[in-house]
This record gives sequence, C-alpha cells and structure tokens, in this order.
Amino acid sequence: MVHANAANDGVATTLHPARVEPLAVLPVFLRLQGKSALVAGGSDAAAWKAELLHAAGARVEVHAAILSEAMAALVAEGRAVHAGASWREAALGAFTVAVADLDPPEAEAFAAAARRAGVAANVIDQPALCAFQFGSIVNRSPVVVGISTDGTAPVLGQAIRRRIETLLPRHLAAWGALAGRIRQRVAALRPSAAERRRFWETFAERAFAASGGPEEGAWPDARPGTEGGSVTLVGAGPGDPEYLTLKGMRALQSADVILFDDLVSPELLELARREAKRMLVGKRGGRESCRQEEINALMLRFARQGKRVVRLKAGDPSVFGRAGEEIAALEAAGIPVRVVPGITTASALAAGLNTSPTHRDAAQAVRFVTGHSRQGVLPNTIDWRAVADPATTTVFYMGGRTAPEIATRLLGAGMAPTTPVVIAANVSRANERRWSGPLAELADGMAAIGHDDPVLIGIGRVFAPRAVAAPAVPCPVYAAG
Repeated sequence: MVHANAANDGVATTLHPARVEPLAVLPVFLRLQGKSALVAGGSDAAAWKAELLHAAGARVEVHAAILSEAMAALVAEGRAVHAGASWREAALGAFTVAVADLDPPEAEAFAAAARRAGVAANVIDQPALCAFQFGSIVNRSPVVVGISTDGTAPVLGQAIRRRIETLLPRHLAAWGALAGRIRQRVAALRPSAAERRRFWETFAERAFAASGGPEEGAWPDARPGTEGGSVTLVGAGPGDPEYLTLKGMRALQSADVILFDDLVSPELLELARREAKRMLVGKRGGRESCRQEEINALMLRFARQGKRVVRLKAGDPSVFGRAGEEIAALEAAGIPVRVVPGITTASALAAGLNTSPTHRDAAQAVRFVTGHSRQGVLPNTIDWRAVADPATTTVFYMGGRTAPEIATRLLGAGMAPTTPVVIAANVSRANERRWSGPLAELADGMAAIGHDDPVLIGIGRVFAPRAVAAPAVPCPVYAAG
C-alpha cells in the first residue's frame, strides 16, 4: 500500500503489512540458571510453581507460615529453601522472579511490592495481577514448548499440550542436546548461512525420522548428507486417517518419497510432509495396477539415491500386504528397512460393530484368510474343514469376487447355513456399507454390496444380528431376506 505523508512533503512512502497478527501475550523463554526465585505461599499450587522454577535452574526461596505436604517434600529434598513465614521479610529486589499463591488483599499487596522492586511477578489464578504467566509445557529439554491461552482457558491449553506430547518423540531431547554440542563445529565447517541452514534442516528431519537418540559417532564431521537411503513400510490403517499410529505419522512427516496404495485415503496423505514426492502404486483386483516388481524397483531406486522412502499400505503391511516380498527385495539389496504396523481392517470392522472377534462365548480363535490368489481365484491350499470350525471367527480379505464360492466351500465342509455373516465395504470410512445375514445367503449379500469398493467378509457367531443393529458410522445396513 502506498501512502502520501504530509509531514514528508507529499513523498510517497510504502507501508508494509504487519508480519505478525496481534498477540495476547509475547512468548518469552527466561534463563533462570543460578538466579534466585521467591515463592510466597506453601500450597500445592505454589509447590508446583516452585518445582518448575527449580527445574529451570533457579534457587528457590519459599516464604510461608504453613507448608503443604508437596512443598515440604521439595524443601526436604533440597529443591527449595524455607526462608521465612512471610514474603514481607524478603528483599524482593534480590530476586529475578516472584510467584505467590495468596488471598486477594495480600496478593494485591504482593503484586504492588514486586512492581516497585522491578521484579516480574506471577500471582496464581489471578491474571490481572500477573506480569508474566506460566503456560502449559511440553518438555523435551533443551527443546521446550510453551502454550498460553492468556489465562482465559487453562484446560484448553492442557488439552493442546497433550496433543503436542503425542507428536514429539521423547528422543527429541537427545537430538536437541547433540545440536548444542556440535553447533560451533557446524559453524566452522560451513561458513555460509545457506550451508548451515541446509545442514540444520537435514538434522531436524533426521531427528524426527529416527527411532531413538543419535549416536555421537554418526556426526563426526557434522555432514549429515552422507547417510544412505532407507525404506519404511507403514500401515495406514483401514481408511479413517485417525487410525494411523503415531509412529506411522512420524515416518510420513520425515519422508522424501511416499509410495502409496490405491486404498490410502487422501485425508491421510494430508498428514505427510508437504515436500515429499507422492506416487500412487496401488494394486486393485480387476483394475490396471503396478506390478510388485515395479514397486520393488521404485523403492530400490529412491533408496539408492539417499531418499527416505515410505511404502504406505492400507491396513497392516504384514497382513496380505506383500510386505514379505518387499522386505526380501530390500534386504537382498542391502537397503535398511523397517516396518511400522498398522491397524488391520478386521480389527476396525469388529470395533465398528461393537463386537469382539474373540468373545469367549462365541469363538476361541480368529483366522484371517485371503479370498484372492495370484490367479485371481480362491487359493487351492485352504483347509476348508478347518475354516468351517464353528468356534473360530473367520475374516476373508479380498473375497468380494469369490464370495459365492466361499459360501459353497464352507457349506460343503459342514458349516451351518445359518452361521452369521457380515459383509462390509469401505470399512471405517464415511461411506462404509454393511450387509448382514446367514451364510446361505452370502452370494445375495455380495450382490447387494457390489464389487466397486474393497470389502471384508466376517463369518462366525460373533457377527450375530445383535452386533450389527447399531453401526458405529452412519451407513445403510442391508438386511438379508
């Protein structure tokens, strides 16, 4: 925006928009190592603040007539000193910060005295008297995250803290400590700002991608770009992106390349690192698909380029996900590979039905069976008498097109025609559909559901009609007959 300033003789000046939206408070991190902090009051709330101050390296003096059990423990352990009964006995100007848990009249006098002494003060649960606030903290020291709601919604701040806690791995603290130790070495080896920035960007990505703390010897020359590539097989879960595990999310957010299945939802891919290259390599029955050899070749090519590759598979990669073949190909080529398991679709089906596949009154075993062989038909190695065991819950994966034959084989093996069956398409997604009925009508149920979407077929007494009376997601239920 151009503005003519009269005080500047009409010379046009450019007003730049603010780069920061208005802030209720300014987040500041205060170094207290070796400094003195005063705590007025001996309550449990005051004890918690004293513990925080001590954790930050402050020498804590407590002034209170009565100490709570928590405060007395801090004093007994040497993390605080009980210096007197009243804060008025202390010379406030000698302290860097002061904290109080006092009743209103005394609290107002404390805040006023701190202002006169030039000491930043916090009065617990009385925001109007505070010069600074304690936010909710996520501690991965030296990485410390502070969260403030300006005193208006502390419970909301705590909820935010819990969510951040789940996203930041514990070993981040060790990486932060390593960064401090090698900082000068990095500056000496990489004099240009651009080089240093690239180094620290790579360092941060490695910190999140790692499964633990760093090895000191891994960074002898502070040059992180020399590591080779790797592949992580990640289970994406059945469809709902909230079923992705934390470890799976961390792998996605540190990936350079993501090779994903056709069944992985777009919402889940939105959780991945923005800069990552994404390639659809899905395999679907009856549709044009990537061959497994092509997928193996892609993983090897990118890993040999030093990329961190994530092979993202629906469900659990080790349950009918061809993970064994991929692991063998990678290990034969000397490429590091690890597996992050996911929630398999059968578990999500049972959860959506509010049933247990191992309910002890109905089943003593669970069996996962593929309904699709390399030739596109039922495998000829299935032991149908074993599958027909009435004390077993059986779930067929990829059995949509072979459902009529599945019913015929089970009935021929002696399974009761009235055995409960559930067919579910798009399990755990917003467009999930289900059919329930007896085994004898499985073919009709499959015709009602159709073959356009991936389906799961659950067979066994745990899928009795009661289990599907109230679906966990809003979707139509096709009742047999």
